[in-house]
Amino acid sequence: MHMWRFAVISFLRAARQAKLVSSELSDRELRVLFADQYRWWSVKVDHFTSKEHFLKYAGRYVRRPPIAQYRIQSITDAKVQFRCKFKQNGKRRWISLTCSLEEFVHLLAEQVPDRYQHAVRRFGLLSPRASALTSAALFTLLGQQKRPRPRRLGWAFAIQRDFGVDPLRDSQGHQMHWVGRLSPGSQ
Repeated sequence: MHMWRFAVISFLRAARQAKLVSSELSDRELRVLFADQYRWWSVKVDHFTSKEHFLKYAGRYVRRPPIAQYRIQSITDAKVQFRCKFKQNGKRRWISLTCSLEEFVHLLAEQVPDRYQHAVRRFGLLSPRASALTSAALFTLLGQQKRPRPRRLGWAFAIQRDFGVDPLRDSQGHQMHWVGRLSPGSQ
């Protein structure tokens, strides 16, 4: 945590010195801000009192929209009003914000993962790695047998089923079979 905090603030300081970023604050105000931010950053680690508490906590991060519908108070042709948490000096309180439709869409777009960045789909016992390790134990505890995975259907079957044409028969209706591959430019 300390190394991450140091790296981020050092990067911001170096970017400011190289004039890669600009700010309305003076250099002195930025130095004070960076020093203040370096001191107070902390990561909150929740101690879960029960499985239900843990599941509610983890469920907030799995496949949820960026804003809950109940927080949206009103939508008109020009504005959106919604509730959000305002955090300042360690205190949290709910406030009501109003912004234009364009600003609201921009705020939502910031929450959408970039291309090739994925949200958490499964968590805990349902994660792919954990389910591969624990599924046999779960079936044993439940007194059930795991059904075998169905045999994969071939591509030719799917084409015949969907389009009514057997791709492995030639124009005279004879069954085709694999003979080999011709190298490029052999004919």
